[in-house]
Amino acid sequence: MKYDLVIIGGGPGGYQAALKAAENNLKTALVEGGQIGGTCLNRGCIPTKLFLGATSVVAELESQKRLRLAKGSADFDLCSLQNRKKTIISSTRKHMLSKLEKSGVDIFLEQGRLGGEGTVIAGDSRLNCRHIIIATGSRSGFFPGMEPDHESILTSTDALELRDVPSTLTVVGAGPVGLEIGQIFSRLGARVTLVEAMERVAPLEDEDVSKELTRYLKREKWDIRIGVKVTGIERESGTLKVRLDSNQNIDSEKCLLALGRLPNAEGLNLESSGIKTYGPGWVRTDENLMAAPGFYAIGDINGRSMYAHSAAHQADFVLEHILGSSNEPYFDKLAPACIYGSMEIIRAGQTRRELSIKNVPFGVSKVTLAGNAIAQGHGQVQGFIKVFWSDQRVMGITGIGHGLSGLITLAQVIVDQKWSRDEVKKHIFAHPTLDEALKEALLTPVEVESHEGL
Repeated sequence: MKYDLVIIGGGPGGYQAALKAAENNLKTALVEGGQIGGTCLNRGCIPTKLFLGATSVVAELESQKRLRLAKGSADFDLCSLQNRKKTIISSTRKHMLSKLEKSGVDIFLEQGRLGGEGTVIAGDSRLNCRHIIIATGSRSGFFPGMEPDHESILTSTDALELRDVPSTLTVVGAGPVGLEIGQIFSRLGARVTLVEAMERVAPLEDEDVSKELTRYLKREKWDIRIGVKVTGIERESGTLKVRLDSNQNIDSEKCLLALGRLPNAEGLNLESSGIKTYGPGWVRTDENLMAAPGFYAIGDINGRSMYAHSAAHQADFVLEHILGSSNEPYFDKLAPACIYGSMEIIRAGQTRRELSIKNVPFGVSKVTLAGNAIAQGHGQVQGFIKVFWSDQRVMGITGIGHGLSGLITLAQVIVDQKWSRDEVKKHIFAHPTLDEALKEALLTPVEVESHEGL
């Protein structure tokens, strides 16, 4: 069967590419050996946010209790939460499949691999095509000696399938996955220990953000171990013993490995088409996201940016390139990022560290959330918003606090357009909203920051 485009992988990038191709009258096939929606829908972003949303009442109630405005507790049935998760994910998958079918996309729910120039093998089917997009995503990573057993030593996928709340949970890795899943189980009653080899939690975020988050997690009774590495995990008398290079051990019922991602490149037969990889198997791409003539790689598999929204953005670019509507090279924008939970973290544009490494002169304006009416109403006034400036233009925005993820798109627009203070004054920011805190941060006097210590 002959196609204009065959896509291997039905996650956010592959799905977006298939829909856009069909909208532009390209005969398109989508090959997916697992489940439509990829990691994001089935075992990542969406189930994590469902659990965080369902359990958010715990954080809200505790905030009001600290203000002596409420009493009581919230109890959850994890099995019921799991059933609701399955219902929502299943219905979303059905909607996605229906939309693809109505758009005229041929769907092959088979494991896909390359079969040489212009060919994709999907099960017993051989698909001939002009263009191929590889969008197979990534999976949980681990280190030798710390392999998951999927019962007590868990990947994020395993953790999101638990039907009983562990009494104790050790989380190895203080990035977004570890922090979000750790908060879910902390709210459900587990005692959480967080281990991070680098010198602070959320190590990719602004240093002040990390400090604020650490204060909050310690207040929530998390045991935080930073600057230490796990050397091994053993089972002794029905309990896990997590061994650290500090000669300390942590006894725990369950252990979550949140150690980053690995590319899903196995079995793709990439070498048959001259496609090069680097590291553990990331597909090397050029300025047009091409891996070889006629072959593109988008999303996690190319190792450029590990976000679902980056995959969708790259899908749009590749379709424009295939259709010939754009000849501009792909510009690797710094993708907006959020870490969710009781204190949400946002990041748009460049950070203090990135500006310093580039020797870009910059200044910072910053406000706390203490005076914001919405934060006050929720009893969660900790946190701040920080803006990075260069040549009187916004270069980056970051922040931590209640509900800040709702500001991420506006923050990204401001960074992309490099607003000046005069531009800020042209717009009306609604009252009362968290948006007002962003406006205040943008209009607060700028202080020059030193590059020292980086």
